[in-house]
Amino acid sequence: MPNTPSAHIKKAYKILLFDLDDTLLDFAANEADSLNQLFRRHGYAFTDDLFHLYNTVNKQLWTDYENGRITLETVLHTRFAATMAKLGVVVDGVEWEKQYRELLGNGTQQMDGALAVCQRLSGSHRLFVITNGITRTQRKRLKQSGLAEFFEAVFDSQTIGFQKPAKQFFDYVMSRIPGFNVRQALIIGDSLNTDIKGGLLAGIDTCWLNHKAQPESAEIPSTYTISRLTELYDICL
Repeated sequence: MPNTPSAHIKKAYKILLFDLDDTLLDFAANEADSLNQLFRRHGYAFTDDLFHLYNTVNKQLWTDYENGRITLETVLHTRFAATMAKLGVVVDGVEWEKQYRELLGNGTQQMDGALAVCQRLSGSHRLFVITNGITRTQRKRLKQSGLAEFFEAVFDSQTIGFQKPAKQFFDYVMSRIPGFNVRQALIIGDSLNTDIKGGLLAGIDTCWLNHKAQPESAEIPSTYTISRLTELYDICL
C-alpha cells in the first residue's frame, strides 16, 4: 500500500502531472542501449568504465546548466567531446550528439505498469507530462511508446526555459492548463530533487515513485510514496 499520511481523507484529484523518464518510460534502459549503439558505431566498446566516465561528465554538465553556469546547448554539444577528451581522443561532439538523440528518440521501453495505469486513469482524470528534456526527443519517445494518446499536453523544460524543480517551470504549466486547480492536482515522479521538490515549491501534492527503494528525505517530504505505478489506483480512484 502507498504511504498515505492522511489516508482517512481521500482527496479528489482530477489533474495528474506525470514525469516521463524513469516514471513512465525506462530512461535508464533506453540510455544504456543508445550509448552502447553510439560508441560501438564509432569503434569503441561500451564498457562499464566508459559508461562511468560518460556519466560523471554528463552529470557535472547538467549540474552546471541547472545552476545557470552554462547553456543547454553547451551540455549537449560538449558531453561526448569532453568524455572522449579524457581518453585523449578528439571527436565531433555536435555530430555525436545528433546521432545519440536519434538513437535515444527511438527508445520506447516502458516502466512496469505504465500502459495499464495511463489507460485506466485517463478515463477518469486529465493526464499531462512534465519532463526535463529535449522537446523533439521526449515527444517522439512518448508517441512511439503508445502512451501519447492518453495525455492532453506535454510540458518540457526546453520549451519552457526552466527545469524542474524551478517554480517558474510549474507556474508555466499551471497557467497553461485550462481550469487548473492546485488542490485537485498531483505530481507523480521518481526524483525527489526535481519532481517532489518542485511540487513542494509550487504547492502541489506529490507522489514519489520510489521504485529503487531509496531512503526517504526529511527535507523533501512527499505527500505519497509508492513503489509501483499501479499503486496510484489506491490514491486516485
